[in-house]
Amino acid sequence: MDAGELRQRQSPLKERYREDPGQALITLHADAELGAGISCKVETGRAVVEAGLHPATGGDGSLACSADMLLEALAACSGVTLRAVATSMGLDIRGGRVRAEGDLDFRGTLGVDRSAPVGFRSIRLSFDLDTDASAEQLASLGKLTERYCVVYQTLRTPPEIEVRLA
Repeated sequence: MDAGELRQRQSPLKERYREDPGQALITLHADAELGAGISCKVETGRAVVEAGLHPATGGDGSLACSADMLLEALAACSGVTLRAVATSMGLDIRGGRVRAEGDLDFRGTLGVDRSAPVGFRSIRLSFDLDTDASAEQLASLGKLTERYCVVYQTLRTPPEIEVRLA
């Protein structure tokens, strides 16, 4: 897809959202079913992923780890966003790799130390790109990727989360 085709696809959406902002508010959802033992099956839209305990919390490593899936979502979203922004900017990105890594202290999630945080202490996102873009273009690409990446922005500014049990 080139910049013209991307604009052609997005222009009617942008116009509709400007005219009626309510049209831009969409509720996405993820569904999961509790599985056997300590597992949960998540429908990804393309496949069913069975998640379970990370080996650092007693899992055997045969099931996906939800924390890894969070990092995978960040890598995927930021990679797609970077591609879209680069396309809009007219930058040629021939290829590259995205890496999301995060540091966890499993004492928190296992309840070993109440002062240890549950969740990632820090997350790092890096891109190794095959491009001839200038340093200035890459800086702009990076800023715009951060600005428009849904998962990145959600992690930076967490939304309110409501939990209900029935």
